[in-house]
Amino acid sequence: MRHFRFLMVSLVLLAAVTGLVWVGFAPKADAEYADIIINKHADKEGMQPVMFPHWFHRIRFKCKACHEDIFIMKRGANDINMSTIMKGNHCGKCHNGRIAWAPLQCGLCHSVGGNPDGLLTTGTQAPPK
Repeated sequence: MRHFRFLMVSLVLLAAVTGLVWVGFAPKADAEYADIIINKHADKEGMQPVMFPHWFHRIRFKCKACHEDIFIMKRGANDINMSTIMKGNHCGKCHNGRIAWAPLQCGLCHSVGGNPDGLLTTGTQAPPK
């Protein structure tokens, strides 16, 4: 019985460590057409910027599903942060664990290093040339 318990604890620890290692070394997301970098707060909070896959969402929903009720269609006009998302605003309207996955794994959204060329940014930086 003691060996079984040791084996189970070892497997749980191995799974936890493997998960942490995977998150740390997860590949960075590749940009696609019309993706948007959201970096208004990420750098200040020590997080990687968010790459919002606009086209991925756009091919599934009509524009009015998000604009203007959830997001204002003006660069920098939406003060998106984790507090508003967790309260069910902005991305949290759908990413709430019921409609779409909940925002509990940082690397799913915060997956971009810097501002890749050719992408629209919503932070304080100038758009890429």
